[in-house]
Amino acid sequence: MREHRKARRSLTACAAVLVAACPLLTGCAEAASQAAQSAAAPEGRPPVVMFLGDSFTVGSGPVAEWDTYAADTAKTLGWQLVTAGGSGTGYVATGRVGRTFEQSFDRQLSWRPAPDLVVVSGGHNDRRARPSTVRAAALRLVTRVRERWPVTRIVLVGPIWIDTAPRSAYRTRDAVASAAWLAGVPFLDPLTQRWIADDRARVLLSDGVHPTLYGHLRLARWLAATLRARGLSGGEAAPAAIPG
Repeated sequence: MREHRKARRSLTACAAVLVAACPLLTGCAEAASQAAQSAAAPEGRPPVVMFLGDSFTVGSGPVAEWDTYAADTAKTLGWQLVTAGGSGTGYVATGRVGRTFEQSFDRQLSWRPAPDLVVVSGGHNDRRARPSTVRAAALRLVTRVRERWPVTRIVLVGPIWIDTAPRSAYRTRDAVASAAWLAGVPFLDPLTQRWIADDRARVLLSDGVHPTLYGHLRLARWLAATLRARGLSGGEAAPAAIPG
């Protein structure tokens, strides 16, 4: 009988210990579950997109870099954005920063990890250069980007002109378009759009060249829609190269 009583006391004590330990065990289990969830691999990262361009891209006057059409496009499409270039620059023009697009690429972008997409936007400041010189410089830049990042997609965007563009702008546009065709990369043409209707002061700054905040938003809407239509917004597989 004494042995049975001892056994019962032992079982009762063990049961009490287990009951007391249950909240602790439950808490540990919950903590372990939360740790496992926090250690899970994150969802796919947003596409990393690099914009290389002139003052339209990096900002000018009252429009800061984070308010340009490039930034608005990135916000719309959910991109991680890196911006490079400078005011007055182009494929040939060196602008205030003393660099062409290719030189800006070398200094500001080429040392970074490979992005998903590179958008080179410009030509406005190359209108005084020979079209053949612009075409050669654009081809050279595309080659440099491909050498550095073989699988990164590239898009060339022609010169932006908010007001009526001069003939020289169309010659530059054609040179950049020709380079894109020869290189087998997509070309997007802002000169096909009518940016000003009856809202000139709302779209164009008083300098008669650069867009207002609203003008940049208009540019971004066009660019985002065009990139989506061409399968270049970042969530699609890379399109086949255009034979040159």
